[in-house]
Amino acid sequence: MARLEAACQVELCEGDGEGLRRDLLTRVAGRDALVSMVTDTIDRAVVDAGDALKIIANVAVGYNNIDVAAARARGMVVTNTPDVLTDATADLTLALILAVTRRLGEGERMLRRGAWPGWAFDQLLGMQLRGKQLGIVGFGRIGRAVAARAQAFGMTTAHTSRSDAGMPLDRLLATSDVVSLHVPLMPETRHLIGQPELARMKRTAYLINTTRGPVVDEAALAWALKNRLIAGAALDVYEREPEVHPDLLALENVVLAPHLGSATTETRTAMADLAVRNVIAVLGGAPPLTPVS
Repeated sequence: MARLEAACQVELCEGDGEGLRRDLLTRVAGRDALVSMVTDTIDRAVVDAGDALKIIANVAVGYNNIDVAAARARGMVVTNTPDVLTDATADLTLALILAVTRRLGEGERMLRRGAWPGWAFDQLLGMQLRGKQLGIVGFGRIGRAVAARAQAFGMTTAHTSRSDAGMPLDRLLATSDVVSLHVPLMPETRHLIGQPELARMKRTAYLINTTRGPVVDEAALAWALKNRLIAGAALDVYEREPEVHPDLLALENVVLAPHLGSATTETRTAMADLAVRNVIAVLGGAPPLTPVS
C-alpha cells in the first residue's frame, strides 16, 4: 500500500458480497488502475464502468475471474502474478498428498474427540509413496515443481498437458496412484474430472486439487468417495467457494483445506508486490512485467 500511495491516489473498495460489488462499480469510474483479488468478479459490467482503466492487476496466477476479452477490447492491460506462488502451491500439494495418503486428518479427528484407544498394529493404515505413480494433469510451472518434489519421496511421475501431450488423460487416470490437478480454469477444463474420469481411476488412488474448484465435479467426487471408487481425495479449492458440497463434509476419506495454496507470508507479499509493480510500470508508461498472454 505504501508503494502504491507514493505513486498515485489510492481508494479501497470495502465490504463483501453485493455491497463490495456496488462499491467497486461506483469507485472504478474514472480510475487509471484496478488491483483485484481472485475472489473479485471483474466482468464486462466492471470493465464498462471503469472506462478510464489502463490496467487490471490481478493478485493471482489465474485470471478466470476477469473478462479479459472485454478488457482488451477497451485497450486495458491485464496482468497476473505467475512464478512467485509456484513453490508455496507445490509445497501445499505435497502436504495434501501426505495428509490424505497417511490419513492424518482422520487420526487428528480421532484424537480430538477422545476416541483414540492407543497404538494398534493395523490402525489407520495408509499408502506409502515410494514406488507409486503420481499423475500430473497440467504440466506448467506448478505441475513441474510438484513432480520435482514427488521424486524426493521416491514416486515416479506421468503427466498430460495442452503444450506437452505426455500421457493421454485416460491412461494417466487408469495407471496413477495419485492424480494431482494443475490446469487453469477454462470452458474446456470445467468438470474435467467427473463421474467417467473418476470411474477410470484405481480404487486405491487419490485425487488432489489445488488449482480451481470447478475443474472437479464435486457431486461426482462425493459419489465416488462414498462408493469407494477411489480411496480418497484432498481439496484446497471448491466449485462454489466458500461453500463446500455437504456430502464431502461428512466423509472421512477426504482432506479439506480452505484455499491455502499460496498462503505463506513470503508468497502473498511477493504477489502483492508484483501486482503493485505492474500498476506503477503501466501508469508510468512502461510495459507491464507480467501481462496475461
